[in-house]
Amino acid sequence: MEISKVSVFCGARLGNSDKFREDAYTLGETLANENVELIYGGGGLGLMGAVANGALDAGGDVTGIIPTVLVDKEMAHPRVKNMKIVDTMSIRKDMLIDEADAIIILPGGAGTMEEFFQVFVGGQIGHAQKPIALVNTDGYYDSLFDLFESFIENDFLERRFLDLIIKLDSIENVLDELKQFRPVAGRSREDIENGHHD
Repeated sequence: MEISKVSVFCGARLGNSDKFREDAYTLGETLANENVELIYGGGGLGLMGAVANGALDAGGDVTGIIPTVLVDKEMAHPRVKNMKIVDTMSIRKDMLIDEADAIIILPGGAGTMEEFFQVFVGGQIGHAQKPIALVNTDGYYDSLFDLFESFIENDFLERRFLDLIIKLDSIENVLDELKQFRPVAGRSREDIENGHHD
C-alpha cells in the first residue's frame, strides 16, 4: 500500500533509556528521507520532540496537532510551522488517526496507549483499518503482549486481531513492514455469539 503520511504516537517524556530517544529521532529522519510526512501530537518535549526534531533536521514535512491546553502550557514545538491547534485531546486523537495512512507507536505512557487502543479497536470492528507498527524497543511492550495473551486466553480477544499489529524490535524497515500490511476481517455478531468474545 501507498504511505505518504504517518502518525507517530509516543511519550511526552524521554523515558529512562537513551535508546528511546535515539529511535524516535532516527524514525523522524527516516520518514523525512523517504518523503513521508510526519503527523504527531505537536509537543516539543520528550520522545515527541525527538521524533519531530529528527524529521525537521532532515528537511521533512511535519504536522503537529495539539490542544489549546498544551499550547497554553508552552509545550508546543517551536520549530513546527504547520501546527494545528484544537480544542480537546479527543479531537486531537481523532485527527491524528484520520489524517494518516499508517500509525507507528513508540514507547510512551497512558496517553500513547489510549491512542493505540483507539486504532486497534477500530481495526477490530472494521472501521478505518490502518496498519499499526508497534516498536518494542528493548522489550518495552512485552508486558502489553502478555496482556493480549490473557485477553485471548479468557476469550475477550480473537488471536487473528493480533495480525493488525506489526510488532517490531527496532525501527529498521518499519515503512517496508507497514506497506506490506494486509487487512483483517472485522468482527461480526456471529463471532461474538459463537464464543469469540472480544
